Order: sequence, then structure tokens, then C-alpha cells
Amino acid sequence: MRWIRAAGRGLLVLAVVLAGYGASGARASGGPEGRGPLTLATAGDLTGYLGPLLEGWNRAHPGEKVTLVELPDSADETRAQMITDLRGGARSRFDVLNIDVAWTSEFAAAGWIRPLPRDRFPLNSFLRPVVDTATYDRRLYAVPYVTNAGLLLYRKDVLAAEGVPPPRTWAELERAAKTIAPRYGLDGYAGQFLPYEGLTVNAAEAVYSAGGTILGDEGDRVTVDSAAREGIGFLARGVRDGWVPKEALTYTEEESRQAFQDGRLLFLRNWPYAYVSASAAGSAVAGKVGAVPLPGRDGPGTSVLGGSNLAVSSHAEHADTAARLIAYLTSEGVQRQVLTRGALPPVRADLYEDPELVRRFPYLPTLRASIRTAEPRPKSPRYDQVSMVVQAVVHDAMAGHSTPEAAVRRLARELADISRRG
Repeated sequence: MRWIRAAGRGLLVLAVVLAGYGASGARASGGPEGRGPLTLATAGDLTGYLGPLLEGWNRAHPGEKVTLVELPDSADETRAQMITDLRGGARSRFDVLNIDVAWTSEFAAAGWIRPLPRDRFPLNSFLRPVVDTATYDRRLYAVPYVTNAGLLLYRKDVLAAEGVPPPRTWAELERAAKTIAPRYGLDGYAGQFLPYEGLTVNAAEAVYSAGGTILGDEGDRVTVDSAAREGIGFLARGVRDGWVPKEALTYTEEESRQAFQDGRLLFLRNWPYAYVSASAAGSAVAGKVGAVPLPGRDGPGTSVLGGSNLAVSSHAEHADTAARLIAYLTSEGVQRQVLTRGALPPVRADLYEDPELVRRFPYLPTLRASIRTAEPRPKSPRYDQVSMVVQAVVHDAMAGHSTPEAAVRRLARELADISRRG
């Protein structure tokens, strides 16, 4: 998933505990107060907004300059390079890590990132659900930086012509996708259904929106049940009955966005950046796009939280500087620029009610509602294995290679194997 899209304040000085030892025992040295230059590692900055933000920090802190290292756009490649560096121990190049929200548990359990004191960051100013993505074993191991939630984009011109409101339930979505879309030469519905991280997100949303879960606690309990069968069945039925085009089984965020933006889809599940792109000048559907929370089994559904968190390497020498940099990047003024310059959803709750920002980004109230009811992806120290199992099982069901019932049995069995190995 291209989480850097999906998918950036006040300066806070941390207590000397952050200049001492982290959970792994790594020394935070480099001076009496743990201050000095840093390296910030992130996935590719596709909008070019982060460099200028760090220039502001560097001008104000000439002795604590930050060097930005951009890794590949691909989340999988970024994760692999970060892990290779973190395993290097004292030779680690990266001090602060901009990590996908789904990696926090894995990185924390491995001892690669250090715990952070909650009272040193303005967590009460953040949208409440995003903080949970930064915790592991009830401790804070990162600080939310940007967030995201899936939205249902729809052709408001088509629904208006039919006198139909945007769907709130799966039944309403299915009915419109089956009956209205063909009358306008459109496919009904798509998401991100290629077997990669995006399918894990779509599958988790379907399970959550049916009232179910996948894993309990920190991945030590498998909780898939009849709700998981309903969620997987909803996706598989769409392909089987034709209101989800088979081509969508190859879609990532970008392919699905392009299909909607080219005027080929009635409904699309995607991140907010797709709304911005589809509404821009030159888009075939500019001025015709609406956005609502994802529909669910019995009413509005549940999105999976996207975005990224900022963490401090267990081997960072200048831990106090690292913590103050994180406080800067999550301050109100910088978070505003993260939205206006980077087109990324901020974590500060008050920005979603700012009249000027809402005029410029009209999807903000809908996104805020989606984030407030969103859930994190399944937490597990072996998240990469969990995600690969979910992708494989759900894609097989959607492609018609297994029934939803068989898919759930296989999912429970393979997740239990991962849990036992953990």
C-alpha cells in the first residue's frame, strides 16, 4: 500500500529518561542531553512536502539538523529496508522512522523501537482511534503522524438522476451496483483486490463491517467467526454476480482510482487522496464525485485505519532531539501544512472542524466520522505473515477458487499456526 499517501507541532522537551535507555537497553548518548543531528527514514514522499517542513526545523535547530532519507514508494520494500537497518544494531543509520501504522506491534515486539512516555505528547489533541495504532502491550511505542480511513466514493450525478441517496448498507450498495450502474454503462463497485496489503485492508473492513474481528489482543487469539464469513461472502458475491468487475481483482489504489476517475465505476472504496484526484481539473468526473463512510451489513460500516506513526530507533544516539522532532511534526501548525501541502490527513482533531480547511477539503467531516469509528488492522508481532494469509485466502474466495465457508476455515487454521509459532 502506498501508505505515505494513505498511505505531518509546539516543541516539547522530553525528560531525561529518553536520553537514557530504551526497552532494548540501547544507550541514547551523543551528549549530556541526548541531542544532536538525526536521520529520518520514510517511504517515498510523493508530494514533496516533507523536505520543506524539515527545513523549518533545521533553520531553528542548526546543531540538531535532520537528514531525510526517502526509501521506495512500496510499503513492502520500505519495511524491508528499515528492518535491515534496524538489525544492524549500533551501525543503524536511521534514528526516527516514519512507519506504517500496521508495523508498530512488529517493530516494538522485536525491540527495534523504544517506548515513549505518553505525557510528553499532546495525545488528547489527536483523533482518539489513531493513538491505538501507536501502542503495543499497552505502551506507547510511536506517535501518530498522519492518519487515513477508507471512504466510499460515488457518482453523485448518477445517483441524483436516479433519485437515490448514497448507500448506507451493503444491500443498498449491491442493489445500486446491480441495477443503476449498467444503465449508465458503468461497472458497479471496486476496491483494492490484488493480493497485497490493500486487500488485507479491504478484507478487514468487510469483516469489521459485519460485526466481526480477525485477531484478539496482540495477535495471540484467532477470532474469525460467522461475521468473517459474511464479510468475505459479500466481496466474493460481488465478483460472482458481476457487480464487482473481475478486473478489480488486479486493482491496487492507483488502478482503482484511475478506473473511477476515468468514469468507469459507480462506486469505489479508496483513501481520501482518490477523492482529491478525481475532483481535480482534468478528471472525467470532476464535479460529479461524492464521498460517504463505507457501508456495512446493517448500517454504516467500519473502516480500517491507515496512515503512519513516528518511532524512535532503539539505537538512536540523540533520543531527546528525536522526541522533540516528533513533537514538532505533530504540532498544530505543522499538521496543518501536512494537509495543505502534502494532501495527507492530519491526526489533530481540531483541524477537521476548521472552516477554511473544510472549504478547501470538503471531505474532511466525512473522513473525521470514518476515522472516529475506524479500527486498526489486526495487531500481531508477525503482522507480515498475518497479512499474507488474509490476502491469499480472501483473493481465492473472490476468484471463486473456494467458498466463503471454506475460506474462513482455512483463515482460522493458518492464523492459529502463526499464533502458535509466535
